Amino acid sequence: MNEPKRRIARSSTGRAVARKLALQALYSWQINPVPWQDLLQQFGTGEEAAGVDRDYLRALLEAICGDEGGVDARVAQFAELPGRPLDPVEKAALLIGVHELAARPEVPFRVAISEAVSLARRFGATDGHKFVNAVLDRAARSLRPDEH
Repeated sequence: MNEPKRRIARSSTGRAVARKLALQALYSWQINPVPWQDLLQQFGTGEEAAGVDRDYLRALLEAICGDEGGVDARVAQFAELPGRPLDPVEKAALLIGVHELAARPEVPFRVAISEAVSLARRFGATDGHKFVNAVLDRAARSLRPDEH
């Protein structure tokens, strides 16, 4: 009976690591745009990548970097900040969160929001996580009205 729970926990931990590495990769990508494959090679290997769900990391990087305009436009739509550039950490967290809300229905909206907020709290500016939470809450209401 405990085996399925362990499998789920291991999977969710691997995805959490994938999100953390994706945040770092997307931060780097905003400063120095390179193909997503290079990001996967750089951030998906080594000590930091221990326990990572590599398939999920790949899916995040491929989807977000491969459709930069689409995900970026959605973030801008929900962020409601015309003319003001986003902090790179907050933007990376929002790219991950909005992508999960829009394209990963197997990820509950609360998990998508919580994980992005946690990343923003850990790596971002002092109150950046509050902004990320507000934006993703708006996004969830729009993208997942039945679930929210």
